[in-house]
Amino acid sequence: MAVSTAALVADGALMGSATASTTEAADRGRASRDVRLFWWAGATDALGSQASGVVLPLLLLGLGHSAAVVGTVAGVSTAAGLLLAPLAAVPADRGARKPVMFWSALVSALAMAGVATVAAVGTPPLALLLGAVLLERFSTAVYEAAAAGTVLLIAPPGESARVVAGLSAGEQGALVLGPALGGALYQLSRALPFVADAVSYAVTAVCVKALRSDLRAEPEPHQRSHPAGGPAPHTGTAPAGPAGTPARGPLRALLSEVGAGFALVRTSPFLRLVVIWTTTVNGVIVALYYGAVFTLQKGGHGGAPMGLVLALSGAAGLAGSLAAPRIAGRIGAARLLVTVTWLLVPLAAGLATAEGPWTYGALFGVFCLLMPVVTVVLQSRAIQETPPGLQARTGAVLSTAVGGSAALAPVLAGLCATYAGTAAPAVLAALVLTLLACRTTFVRLPAPGAAL
Repeated sequence: MAVSTAALVADGALMGSATASTTEAADRGRASRDVRLFWWAGATDALGSQASGVVLPLLLLGLGHSAAVVGTVAGVSTAAGLLLAPLAAVPADRGARKPVMFWSALVSALAMAGVATVAAVGTPPLALLLGAVLLERFSTAVYEAAAAGTVLLIAPPGESARVVAGLSAGEQGALVLGPALGGALYQLSRALPFVADAVSYAVTAVCVKALRSDLRAEPEPHQRSHPAGGPAPHTGTAPAGPAGTPARGPLRALLSEVGAGFALVRTSPFLRLVVIWTTTVNGVIVALYYGAVFTLQKGGHGGAPMGLVLALSGAAGLAGSLAAPRIAGRIGAARLLVTVTWLLVPLAAGLATAEGPWTYGALFGVFCLLMPVVTVVLQSRAIQETPPGLQARTGAVLSTAVGGSAALAPVLAGLCATYAGTAAPAVLAALVLTLLACRTTFVRLPAPGAAL
């Protein structure tokens, strides 16, 4: 039986279409699986961190240390990771993202196991406890720097906002369960919350190892090739000098690599806005948290009430994260940014007069309901605005800035609580938020299509 050429062409087209459809379905399935694994890695990590983080200040206070010492330990441990984050972002952007994430999670697991061992001792030396906490913070900072940009590599096209909202919801869900778990475990044994954190880091390492994607960013088109005889594209490495010798030393080349993310943030109005807003609000909420710890501790409340406060605020944050994409679509991101920032001011001021766990829980809950609504929108857009080869380094700039404010906040909160009363951290937070609200109101936002 004769078969026409047209029929053969049609059959070939159908077969090609079916093959392409099968390939696309397989890619979507792999992306969906990797998104789930990455979600479990982040949620489990957050759960363990919340379980141990809520009781670490209580452990130090219970050992007889002052609020100023507690704040200083928290600040130093947070600042410890700031130096490594930008350095770890370079190999992550260059293709080593997955192994860096895996090994840093394992080191964090070992460090928290060390904290648990030290906490089990009757009266552990402060230096020994601080050393274990510092190691955990170092490795966690490396993990966070390497993980920046993972969403762009595993999320289906056009679904970055949904994936970011899901990740944020997982973290907020951990904030609901983690403090309650940590408080309950602390009542049984002061070492158990840190054991739980060590296990959570181990689970995170397993999830990262199970990702099918190698988490390598595809090179930009101009980086794959360039016209013969034309200038070589910028790749972040030192340019060659005469006779093929490097024109810059290894140190300058490394600094250039590390500074690429900062250069992008410096030249992008939208990314600068993201850094300023996120850094300020995260620093404020850390200061408010430590203010709550000092106030409740002074009132004779233990780990369980503090866990209740954070559980209520975590439940509110979970709702805010899930609702963020829909709310931003209805209200508009720019108007949402200004409105939420102004609403945070009276909430912080109200915490200055709060006393009991329920009052703190209610005010913290509303604060944490509003904050993720803006954070999810800003972060998802920042991912879209950043080139794939600069995701980790740009994320490191943001995490370093946020980490800096998170390191300074507990120190200031501890000093304020020690020398000006436990209400002082909330008063200071309200003043800082007022300045931020004025800036977001009068600043000229980037044009549509370039930012919000």
